[in-house]
Amino acid sequence: MSAVREVQITFDAHDPDRLARFWAEALGYRLQPPPPPFASWDQALEAWGVPPEARNSKSAIVPPEGSSGPRVFFQQVPESKSAKNRVHLDVRAAQGIEGGAALEALEAECARLVELGAARVRRHEPGEELGSDGYIVMTDPEGNEFCLD
Repeated sequence: MSAVREVQITFDAHDPDRLARFWAEALGYRLQPPPPPFASWDQALEAWGVPPEARNSKSAIVPPEGSSGPRVFFQQVPESKSAKNRVHLDVRAAQGIEGGAALEALEAECARLVELGAARVRRHEPGEELGSDGYIVMTDPEGNEFCLD
């Protein structure tokens, strides 16, 4: 049996800082703090000699203290997204809620994420797909698809 591996999720992005801040809010994560002894990332990047124009080339978010989950990394790339994602995140916004209350919770979370820069694509009603209790397809501020379920 092979060893369990830690997973990091990586997003290609035009604006890593903006996308990191969006996903931190969406997932209840926090921006990854700078390593000691630095009080801020600007201080660390300055000390490491990273020029100002390259300081938004990477960003990361991590679960809050005492929680578990993968680190999410954002790296700057020059090209735009050109096709549908082959892998996407499902944000479990209605866990343990049933029926109409679940859809109300999804709609409330959808509205919150739209205010943060996401876009609503479509809503799938309960029973439209075998075994589905309904979900909402969305895109993040850079067009990456994800689902609220």
